[in-house]
Amino acid sequence: MTNTLYDALIAPHRSNDSPFLITDSGNTVSFADFVRRAAQIAHALQKNGVTPGDRVVVRAPKVSETLALYAATIQVGAIYLPLNNAYTAEELTYFINDASPTVFVCEDCDVDAMTPICDGAGAKILTLNADGSGTLTDAADGQSTDFETVSRGPDDLAALLYTSGTTGRSKGAMLSHKNLLSNAQALTELWGITSADRLIHALPIFHTHGLFVAMNTSLLAGTQVRFMGKFDLDMIFDEIPKSTLMMGVPTFYTRMLGDDRLTKDLVKGMRLFVSGSAPLLEETHEAFEARTGQRILERYGMTETNMIASNPYDGARIAGTVGFPIGNAEVQVTDPDNGNPLPAGDIGMIEVRGDNVFKGYWNMPEKTKEELRDNGFFITGDLGVLDDEGRLSIVGRAKDLIISGGYNIYPKEIEDVLNEAPGVVESAVFGVPHPDFGEAVVAAMVMECRQADDAPLKDFIAPKLARFKQPKTFVFLDELPRNTMGKVQKNILRDQHGR
Repeated sequence: MTNTLYDALIAPHRSNDSPFLITDSGNTVSFADFVRRAAQIAHALQKNGVTPGDRVVVRAPKVSETLALYAATIQVGAIYLPLNNAYTAEELTYFINDASPTVFVCEDCDVDAMTPICDGAGAKILTLNADGSGTLTDAADGQSTDFETVSRGPDDLAALLYTSGTTGRSKGAMLSHKNLLSNAQALTELWGITSADRLIHALPIFHTHGLFVAMNTSLLAGTQVRFMGKFDLDMIFDEIPKSTLMMGVPTFYTRMLGDDRLTKDLVKGMRLFVSGSAPLLEETHEAFEARTGQRILERYGMTETNMIASNPYDGARIAGTVGFPIGNAEVQVTDPDNGNPLPAGDIGMIEVRGDNVFKGYWNMPEKTKEELRDNGFFITGDLGVLDDEGRLSIVGRAKDLIISGGYNIYPKEIEDVLNEAPGVVESAVFGVPHPDFGEAVVAAMVMECRQADDAPLKDFIAPKLARFKQPKTFVFLDELPRNTMGKVQKNILRDQHGR
């Protein structure tokens, strides 16, 4: 039987005893050990009712067992859905109800809060903790290290990742085996990733960058991975002399630049630093090159499309651009009003078509039709411009999105929570430049009684929103600026309160 993604990424390593994951504790997991553990977890999933096409929702720590759970989910023919560890129980309720998983995996400490939610959705809870213990691993222990891989084709779903617009509810992007594999193949070839590389991996594994870009390419190429539980400067600087490759978000690089240990001598063995998930400031590009002699490679992608474009590995990496389309991806810039392609040099809506583009939104056929054209082009919601050589630059976001520390933050979700707080008339949430996080969340508030104390608002939203979504600053106003159509002018708010 064939299983498109498993056969390419995992099956080839059955007899590969080379080191794969080196953890914070110093433990080393070989590729062969990883394949065997994935098979045991596949048995555990199957015994807990997971069948082909079922969803496995995961909110678990970044440990090797979690990565093996991803491989196991693919092997049993199910659909992997990772969720941000910072989400509150209230936030998780929507995802679980919408995805209707067979199994939900979380830590022991979350079971009490999640039980009524999972019971209501008909999902069984299994646990996985930071030390690798839990009912999932208990169920896997003692199982056969061989598993008859379930057949899945290129167009079958492999993953479901939730993204969100500025209006309406969160959307589940349906990603096929072909979507994920084609992108991993294109990136591995473009960036020259091989089994001779050692990757510094300090990203989360619940989103596209850390899981599909970093881990899928590593599995495809047989790359050794220094698998860090989180970004830690001491660990990063300790690992750089032993490694060749690093993938990160702009925050990683600004924090490295703030430390005197970052020198040309330190990075002499590194061949590539990659940045994504948020715009990299030109000054960060230039400062990093001046300090290290290396120029960061910036790329561009999104949940629905995987990676769309990348600066070249060989060739000019120009600050402020995201390079050229990768693989068989086609990029066009169109007039937002009519969808007609625009000539080079004109700013418009970025659209993309190719094997990397998702199959649509889970349970949202109308939203799929709205954003995925009949000709296969996906309307990204980002504004950009192509130069005469086909190099893409992002100039803004049509969708009112904030990217802070590599995380996507959607203002309407925060506004909906804030507007429920006592004394709030209305709110407007927006992003402003931040030297470390890229952007910081600011909330402009109109209150029934004018005030300057933001403590009650912070207390109200704390249990309702993940910490990275919570505004860093509250601005209290008599009224929000609006245009003649009554739309809040967030550009004015950014200009007035962006420093």
